[in-house]
Amino acid sequence: MMLMIMEKKWIFPFVITSIVCIFFLVSSFNMGLVSSVHNINSIFSIFPMGQRKPGYVESKIESGSPLPPSGPPIPRFAYLISGSKGDLEKLWRVLHALYHPRNQYVVHLDLESPAEERLTLASRTKNNTMFSKMGNVYMITKANMVTYRGPTMVANTLHACAILLKRNKDWDWFINLSASDYPLVTQDDLLYAFSTLNRDLNFIEHTSELGWKLDKRAMPLIIDPGLYLSTKTEVVWASQKRKLPTAFKLFTGSAWTVLSRPFIEFIIMGWDNLPRTLLMYYTNFISSPEGYFQTVVCNVPEFAKTVVNHDMHFIKWDNPPKQHPHILSLNELGK
Repeated sequence: MMLMIMEKKWIFPFVITSIVCIFFLVSSFNMGLVSSVHNINSIFSIFPMGQRKPGYVESKIESGSPLPPSGPPIPRFAYLISGSKGDLEKLWRVLHALYHPRNQYVVHLDLESPAEERLTLASRTKNNTMFSKMGNVYMITKANMVTYRGPTMVANTLHACAILLKRNKDWDWFINLSASDYPLVTQDDLLYAFSTLNRDLNFIEHTSELGWKLDKRAMPLIIDPGLYLSTKTEVVWASQKRKLPTAFKLFTGSAWTVLSRPFIEFIIMGWDNLPRTLLMYYTNFISSPEGYFQTVVCNVPEFAKTVVNHDMHFIKWDNPPKQHPHILSLNELGK
């Protein structure tokens, strides 16, 4: 009985000792195997043999292979989208249709629009996640009074241009739009189409043949009440007329343009006094938005050679044209 108890006491230490010995034996065998493989490889490395390079793309790039040529730099646009009373939803719609992270945007609801609409637009702009993250949408919170046919429309456009130049100069073309406009192509397509163009080009529909406009627009004198009243009223016609200018040549065309940043800088911060002189001249000019930019750009030789006679817009007018163009429908899609 005593012998059996002593045998049982030795079984457990014997088993533990055996396991430890086996573990060290296997470990030493593995280390020896690794060492042996290393020794064998070192022996074979003495003999010159064709070595195969790994067939990875990275190895080809590192070997100095030329990369494919990059395309032209993608441009950036700066937009003014303006509206009046009742245009909140249309302005918000066109802003989303035009939005692209590369671009800059100024939105404006004029002083005729109710305060509720302007506050709603400000709230939407501020709380939009994408707009807040990119910081490229700015609302003119101190609204301007804008009369459709008066110089206040030109002043509002110049105001937006000054804001865009101050906030971010990293853009190539300025486009003025109304809340009633809508893009016919995506922003990606537009950016691609303009990527190969000279960044100094100005797309301005213009002509020096004023025809009936000489008597009906250039010679009459008007006063825009939007310059001094807080409510929108029609322009006031003076009884006297003035002579045609001789210091510069008048041009007319479309109020909608695509203007280069160098030309905008010339108008806002330029060294020449002509933009300011013409701004004062067009203060009493009926429908001044259809002549101010045309007359400035065509009277400066440096910029006259950059003009493309097209406004990049599709607009359907009555014949003869009335004050406002047609609202487009699917019937005009082919045109």
